[in-house]
Amino acid sequence: MTEVRSPETSGPGAPQRLRPGRLGIFAVVSLVVSAAAPLTVAASSGPTNFRLGGLGGPLAMLICAAVLICFAMGFTAMSKHVTNAAAFYAYVGRGLGRPAGLGIAAVTTFAYVVLTASFFGFIGIFTSIGVRTVFGVEVHWTIGALLGWVLVAFLGRRSAEAGARLLAVLLTAEVAILVLLSVAVLATGGPEPMSAEPYNPVHLFVPGAAALFVLGFGAFVGFEGTAIYAEEAKRPERTVPLATYIAVGFLGIFYSFAFWLYTVAFGTEGVLEAAAQDDFQDMIFAASDSYLGHWAAVVLSVLVVTSFVACVMAFHNASARYLFSLGRDGALPAVLGRVHPKHGSPANASLAVSGIAMVPIVLCAVTGADPFLVFAMVVYATGVAAIIFAQAVAGFAVVAYFVRDRRGHHPWRVIVAPLVGAIGLAIAWVVVVLNFSIISGLEGVLVNVALILPTPLLFLGGVLLARHWRRTKPERFERLAQNLGTSTTHLQQID
Repeated sequence: MTEVRSPETSGPGAPQRLRPGRLGIFAVVSLVVSAAAPLTVAASSGPTNFRLGGLGGPLAMLICAAVLICFAMGFTAMSKHVTNAAAFYAYVGRGLGRPAGLGIAAVTTFAYVVLTASFFGFIGIFTSIGVRTVFGVEVHWTIGALLGWVLVAFLGRRSAEAGARLLAVLLTAEVAILVLLSVAVLATGGPEPMSAEPYNPVHLFVPGAAALFVLGFGAFVGFEGTAIYAEEAKRPERTVPLATYIAVGFLGIFYSFAFWLYTVAFGTEGVLEAAAQDDFQDMIFAASDSYLGHWAAVVLSVLVVTSFVACVMAFHNASARYLFSLGRDGALPAVLGRVHPKHGSPANASLAVSGIAMVPIVLCAVTGADPFLVFAMVVYATGVAAIIFAQAVAGFAVVAYFVRDRRGHHPWRVIVAPLVGAIGLAIAWVVVVLNFSIISGLEGVLVNVALILPTPLLFLGGVLLARHWRRTKPERFERLAQNLGTSTTHLQQID
């Protein structure tokens, strides 16, 4: 174990820093909650939960949130001591060693970039549906995808603050329409008496219940982004923990309530019957039309698109910050690790993400492949599996970091709770792998294994590359997973 001094942050040869003090708690919450796309989860994962796993979705969402809160307790404690735009990369590097840090950086960067790309497919698909619903006109899915790409590419080069303002507006609109629908459903009443039956634990032990947790943990993907913005946050030691707890708590309650509301709108028996139909994905639109009027279904069709725009913006920002951090540390070309002279943003890394995301859009358009089944869902499933793996490894890294020195924190916060969260996430990853076809939509073992394989291969590749650099390029190895915070002068580092 060696002692490593944090690099200086000013003067000649100083590392590139993202502009600090730009993001408050609400801005960070907007960025990460938007990444979870709560409206699209309520609209699509809700019916899918009932179709595949029965009535247990509302309770499963609360359990997923509880596991992630345990993970977040140690995760946010570590953010006070290790500040880096690529949070998992730095955390794992500090907790489990630089080779593991580079391995998890490869996995997380891959996950965020492919998730970013997948959401352009969703934007294109639902833009086409929305235009048809509102104007009765057919437009090709690539129109919406390309318009979304242009907007995200433009905002991505600017500061995260600029994107956060747009995301806050879109997120408010998402929540507002669902609040209106909730009030209308509760005030009117459904075909059956309201029931707490969906919260009965017995529904977590029925055939197909694994789907509830596969979809459940996938619904929270992106919440860990609070730490990604630590370099740009106002008072990050306070902003990151509060934003994380608010984001996870809000999403857990929001999802659970939204799923339960389906059982009120359709009834506990009726919701299962509706979910079994071929048009089950239209359940939220049918409920809106029935309880609020046709105008609400039209508004929802528009807000689903803007929800995906908010989502892709958040994941684009996260992807750019990982590429930026790896470029700054020398693991990727140095040009990616440079900030915009005016906006203080990772502009070059943002441009690289936009370029990568354009590739599947063009390939899908040229080949005529199904934008939903072949592009959006398959790529999304691959990213979800990768990010849950990264969360689990980061959880164990946090425990390893604080086992050596609790740094004044209570054992519950930095050892016990994070260990519970890490074990829960590891189990979640195994469940996702064993039930991967649920989110990929593909049949056949080989094709689903091929989509899962990038995660362990990238992790192993990163570990081996870092070990190679330790022997052949020690200066480059020493730069990996550097801490750029100012709260700690010296940090212990495992090689």
